[in-house]
Amino acid sequence: MTQTDRHLTLDAIRGFAVMGILLLNIVGFSMPDAGYVNPAAWGGTDPLNAGVWAVNFVLFDGKMRGLFSVLFGASMLLVMQRAEASGQNPRSVHLNRMAWLFVIGAAHFILLWWGDILVPYAICGTLALLFVNKDVKQLLRWAIIFYVLYFLITLVMVGGGWWQAMQAAAPGADPDLIKGTQEMLASFGQPGTEEIAESLKTYRSGWLTIVQHHLAIFPGSLASTLIFFTLDTLAMMLLGMAMLKSGFILGLWQPALYRKIALRAFAIGLPPMIALAVWVMLSGFDTVITFGAFFSFSFPFRVVMTVGWAAALLWLAVTYRDHALIARVAAAGRAAFSNYLGTSLLMTFIFYGWGLGLFGQIDRATAMLFVLATWGIMLTWSKPWLERYRFGPAEWLWRSLARRKLQPMRLR
Repeated sequence: MTQTDRHLTLDAIRGFAVMGILLLNIVGFSMPDAGYVNPAAWGGTDPLNAGVWAVNFVLFDGKMRGLFSVLFGASMLLVMQRAEASGQNPRSVHLNRMAWLFVIGAAHFILLWWGDILVPYAICGTLALLFVNKDVKQLLRWAIIFYVLYFLITLVMVGGGWWQAMQAAAPGADPDLIKGTQEMLASFGQPGTEEIAESLKTYRSGWLTIVQHHLAIFPGSLASTLIFFTLDTLAMMLLGMAMLKSGFILGLWQPALYRKIALRAFAIGLPPMIALAVWVMLSGFDTVITFGAFFSFSFPFRVVMTVGWAAALLWLAVTYRDHALIARVAAAGRAAFSNYLGTSLLMTFIFYGWGLGLFGQIDRATAMLFVLATWGIMLTWSKPWLERYRFGPAEWLWRSLARRKLQPMRLR
């Protein structure tokens, strides 16, 4: 297999990931953020909308972000290897890239969308530098340690929330405890809260109002990222580094082995994910149960299914590498940074008050139509653009900033 073929697998998986992540992000773009966790808070719990929630929860929630994190870890090693081969200091190159990614991510958060993942990626990418010289077994060992720590922390958090809710519901509960519990449940995605009303008011307002709100919440968001999302994201990046060093993610393994791994991973992960979805729906989307399933209980199976998705997409890319659709998905992956930021610009224009103002006006099922339309845009523009230019627009900007020099854009 040629070098081009090997990069095709990376680009194709990245393309599938940037498309798949919109299945979840569309809720954050179009509805109050409580709806991201709990469909009872916003988005609809009728059979159609509950079904859309269940399919996304079982198949995609956490898995696409996990896949993106895996690819980030693999890609950072490739960038460092290229830097070293060209006589540069690979660590300096990487740290410079992460510094500018943080800046771009902060601008993305403040100017466009609160759901930015670039800032946490910049932080975790910096920490991942500590592990670049580890071998595959060591990387997997550290990834498992971080997975277990994250899972235990989330279990404690969910268990503490459940206990507090039980105490607050008891007869004669302290008023301060009741008030604190209501604030906690609001953060868990409880329906009908003042936070939801404030979110509707804010995102139906003008751009300056939204920017002021994002400036106010950015420090708290950064703190919560460091506390709750560093461990699992860093673990996924280490898994990606191990996958690169083993040749797994470069498509160097036999297609039958990718297929076997995918089938086993889905056989392990799907039944408990389906059981969790059924439990949540039978609870009537109880706030604590829904949050627990979303944030903690599903985590081990999300990890397994992330590996399953990686193997399945690698099998697809290796088996059908010459197919026109794979070429278009791979092009979307090469321009994933541009597609990610471009999606934020397009979606906030459609839903926020400074644009078309559809925020809070659609349900989950309708939101999927916007996802399909955006996929079409990604697949349509990426390939012809990259036939004329070296990079996507955002990739060119990041590369030029990180290298302190405008990079050549047009292909010769």
